[in-house]
Parts: sequence; C-alpha cells; structure tokens
Amino acid sequence: MGLWKRWRRRGAKASRRYPVPLSTHQLWMVSLSAPVSRDSGASRKTLYPYTRIDDDSARRWLAEQWEITSREELVDRLDDLSRSGYRARALQVTGVAPLAWDAALYVDITRRGFACGLIDEPDAWTALKNIVPAVVGTYGSWQEYAAHYLLGRQVWREGLQGRAESAADLPAPQATADAHLRALLDPANRSSPWNLAPWGTISHPDRPR
Repeated sequence: MGLWKRWRRRGAKASRRYPVPLSTHQLWMVSLSAPVSRDSGASRKTLYPYTRIDDDSARRWLAEQWEITSREELVDRLDDLSRSGYRARALQVTGVAPLAWDAALYVDITRRGFACGLIDEPDAWTALKNIVPAVVGTYGSWQEYAAHYLLGRQVWREGLQGRAESAADLPAPQATADAHLRALLDPANRSSPWNLAPWGTISHPDRPR
C-alpha cells in the first residue's frame, strides 16, 4: 500500500500524457536546460520537466525559488533573463557575460511554467524559440555552452556565499555541476540529450525523431 500511495503522489509517467516524441529542433531547445536538470526525476527529452506528472512540484518550485505565481511574473522573469539576467553581474566580475547560464535557467523556468499551467504548450515553444538566435549566435558547440554555463553558475554561487548562514543553505558544490556537465558531454553517454541532438541540429531542417 505504501508503494502504491507514493506512486499516486508522484503521478503517472509523463510519456503517457505526452506520447509524441519531440522533433530534432524541439529536443535541442529543451536540451538547453539539461545542465540544470540533475535530479533523477528530471526529464531531459520532453517539454514536461519531470519523468512523472507532478504539476504541484513545478508550481511550488517557481514560487519558492523565483517568486513566480502568475503568468505575468513568469513572462517578466523570462524577459529579464533574455535581456541581461545574471550575466550582467558575471561580466562585472569576470569580464565575460555567460549567456548559457541565463539561457539554461530561461528554458528550465519555461518548462516548469508549462508544467503547472502558467503557459500553454504553444506559448512554451514560442518562448524557447525566442532564445535560440542569441544562443546560436554566441556558441558553436555544446562544449562552449557548457563552459559558459559553469562560469555563470560559479559567479552566482559565490555571490550567495556572503548571504548564506551555513554551507547547507548553499546550492550544490561546483564540483557536482562539473561532473554533471562532463556526463552530458561524454560521447559514450547514450542517454545524454546533447548526443541525441548535436549542436548543429538546430541549423538544419527540423524533422521527426
């Protein structure tokens, strides 16, 4: 009974609600948030951000982490991330503006907003398409994208250290993010969305997978 209750609480598999595989362009766009999605329950190959339906978790995460509880707040946050985001602070500290960090957060927030119903599926895809030109114009590979993501995360994490009361209040160590990115970039990792949708995918005609 305990296992059944936990399964009911987590929800059915997301693939049952969204059975149609993403196209190559859609998978590439979703994959921009792969660095953020480290949890075992995260989905890196669907627009829905979890492997099982859990709309409440998406709603709670947006409210607690980003103070987003409405469509208007979601749109405002996406607009900020697309225009300047955290890379403005990183530019002051390092002389480099890591768009990848903001792009990964942008896509992650969009997917969670879709999951909890703040935006519908067409609007979610439109939001993802809007960030593509800037990303493609800035990077030439997943390796370059990963390097800037890690730089942005490091500056962000170091900025939190002065305000955290203890190490437990800080996000995962940078080494954890490093290991996750190495796994995504590993050519032998068949489950990595970056291997399923190579960087050049977005520059070729879209097609079903």
